[in-house]
Amino acid sequence: MLGVIVHGFILALGLILPLGVQNIFVFNQGAIQTRFIKALPVIITASLCDTLLISLAVMGVSVVVLEYEWFRSVLFVLGICFLVYMGLVTWKSIPSGQAQEKARLFTQKKQIVFAMSVSLLNPHAVLDTIGVIGTSSLHYSGSEKAVFAAVCIAVSWLWFLGLGIAGRAAGRMDPSGRLLSVLNRISALIMWGTAGYLGWSLTLS
Repeated sequence: MLGVIVHGFILALGLILPLGVQNIFVFNQGAIQTRFIKALPVIITASLCDTLLISLAVMGVSVVVLEYEWFRSVLFVLGICFLVYMGLVTWKSIPSGQAQEKARLFTQKKQIVFAMSVSLLNPHAVLDTIGVIGTSSLHYSGSEKAVFAAVCIAVSWLWFLGLGIAGRAAGRMDPSGRLLSVLNRISALIMWGTAGYLGWSLTLS
């Protein structure tokens, strides 16, 4: 059982560690909100979305759904459109020196909607979860599969919580908002780059 736990931990950490749209959004919200508790909606939403994707991947439901080529195409198109839009919004977001004004950029409702979008409308992330975690879970059955899924989910929750805390610390160290402004530009470029990659992948399929 220890081997299952270690496998789940390393695999989940390896998937979630790279700098991506979801990670940047959680970090940014931790930085711009006036209090850490106000960033909890995005942290919880991102964690719940990952929990859903991991659960579907382990159960094999998502693999069956994505066998339909038309569904994959729709998922890619929606993801590309959203990433382009999200990149524009992020690029135009100019943090001010006043935390309250910065926090208004993303209300709790917007945090939840955008967190769901960057989690569920990013085909690259969805397919990675299915292809890697779903395939790896096939090696286990019964209690071992349940433990494997639980460890992957726990890593996701702890990671997003840590990102929110790190973002909050960065926001307090940079009250002028200059660091966040640079991060917004980087975030937008990554989103557009991801959209371009997805578009290129779509043309090859």
